[in-house]
Amino acid sequence: MGWIFALGDFFLLLFQGAVATFRSPPGFRSLAEQLYEVGVRSLSIVNLTAIFTGMVMGLQLGYFLTKFGARMFVGQIVGLAIITELGPVLTALMIGGRVGAGMAAELGTMAVTEQVDAVRALGTDPIAHLVVPRVLAVSVMLPLMTALADLIGVIGGMIVAYGELGVDPSFYMRSLIQFLTVDDLVRSLVKGLVFGVIIAVIACRNGLAAKGGADGVGRATTKTVVGASISVLIVDFFLTKLMLAL
Repeated sequence: MGWIFALGDFFLLLFQGAVATFRSPPGFRSLAEQLYEVGVRSLSIVNLTAIFTGMVMGLQLGYFLTKFGARMFVGQIVGLAIITELGPVLTALMIGGRVGAGMAAELGTMAVTEQVDAVRALGTDPIAHLVVPRVLAVSVMLPLMTALADLIGVIGGMIVAYGELGVDPSFYMRSLIQFLTVDDLVRSLVKGLVFGVIIAVIACRNGLAAKGGADGVGRATTKTVVGASISVLIVDFFLTKLMLAL
């Protein structure tokens, strides 16, 4: 029953946020602060994750394909795996762990110290003031971070393919470009957008529902990281199945 109520709270907050976005759009300053927090301050962890993921994929698949004399296909396989799956999912997991936890802790602290009640007492909608800028920022930045992670991951695989397998970088990139389609790139960005909405709404929901002082904030943060990670993995399966069926 707890999961059912949590799912209901998720869609209710998502609906309220969508309505508040059109009724009172967030100011440029508050949105820019969240964009900076989500995007710029997450570049290092996303890039580091992407490049080593691409390198280990290139290493593992390269040596496996070499056994069958098919190392020339390493660029196509590594690129497809990163762009369609590993890039969006790993980026979402990193953002969920860093940004989602931060949002839940920040809003949770405001909730237990009655700052959210103070915002409501001043006649301001806390959904429009606190939730909407965060959801929009993550929804905008996560597809961009996904595209960057895809590129960095492909480059990481290319470095290993050249250094360990002797695959020419120009051949690596040319074979990948010929193999990929626009639909593959669109799927990657759409996954990033959906994951961004899920992470932000879960973080805001758990943060605003925090109770019980510092212990409640800690529980909200933990629930956000776990819930966002599990939700991303589950939704990724259904999104992949839906996109392949279209």
